[in-house]
Amino acid sequence: MRAIIYTETGGPEVLRLVERPVPEPGPGEVRVRVALSAVNPSDWKFRVDDSGPTFPEVVPNQDGSGVVDAVGEGVDGLRQGDRVWIWEAAWQRPDGTAQEFVVLPARQAVRLPGEASFEVGAALGIPALTAHRCLTVADGAGRLAPGALTGRTVLVAGGAGAVGNAAIQLARWAGATVVTTVSGPEKAALATAAGAHHVVNYREGDAAAEIRRVAPGGVDIVVEVAPVVNLTLDLAVLAPAGTVAVYAVDGGPAELLLPLGPVAAGNLRYQGVLVYTVPEAAKLAAVEDVSAAVAAGALRVGEEAGLPIIRFPLERAADAHAAVEEGAVGKVVIELGA
Repeated sequence: MRAIIYTETGGPEVLRLVERPVPEPGPGEVRVRVALSAVNPSDWKFRVDDSGPTFPEVVPNQDGSGVVDAVGEGVDGLRQGDRVWIWEAAWQRPDGTAQEFVVLPARQAVRLPGEASFEVGAALGIPALTAHRCLTVADGAGRLAPGALTGRTVLVAGGAGAVGNAAIQLARWAGATVVTTVSGPEKAALATAAGAHHVVNYREGDAAAEIRRVAPGGVDIVVEVAPVVNLTLDLAVLAPAGTVAVYAVDGGPAELLLPLGPVAAGNLRYQGVLVYTVPEAAKLAAVEDVSAAVAAGALRVGEEAGLPIIRFPLERAADAHAAVEEGAVGKVVIELGA
């Protein structure tokens, strides 16, 4: 089978197309014939990590979609021919989804409803699970469902990104009022297509005043991609006991200096989110909730849903990684054609 590997860290040029044997699933595992392999920012960040690859040979990419091709001993709930979405394939493992077949623990291959496309499946994984955690981390139950966020206002920073798109759609499904910030008209159109109730261009006018105009009581949850850059804005618009869920640090230094007076007086909470290290029970709950949202038709992809699909063939995997590293707007996928 064809696979993309790297044996040393570096730029996209370290990715190589090779032939490998088709792997066999062991107990508790399934083999998936991959249709689409998705590229996330963490995929290229792992590839450039100065500490070097964790394994002598690594197939990149955590997420994807495809068809179960073989089932190992002791697997219940999946069978050959099932269409699935894949999450965290390469976390602490050498085998991601940038190959024609991937073997992984059965729990990391989740059945897709019949009407959900492979594009939807490939776009879930890390972005949707991250968005779920950001939206639920302040809630003891930690679950999303219709009505779970009724009466809450959610601010999604960067509503045109993959996590932002998933956060908008999941928050809408759960009943929240959704406000999002964007940097220009093109991204505003995408955030609106995703379902945001209010879209604020932070480069025009007073973004805090505009957010307070549509949410006079403040926002309850901020899904934050740029906490340093947005510190002043977030503090200005948070409701009492509000939460900023930080899943990335885009722009500015890596250190965040919080003014403790406003934070303490407002009973505010800053919460880090890295989906790979989220507690196991919370992660599995997120998988269930995301699957329910997909089954309900609440998670969509494509430009009409605010998340354009950007396609590359397997032999151009390096270009796919470079596109994500350079900030491509949309979901970058590698086509394998299951």
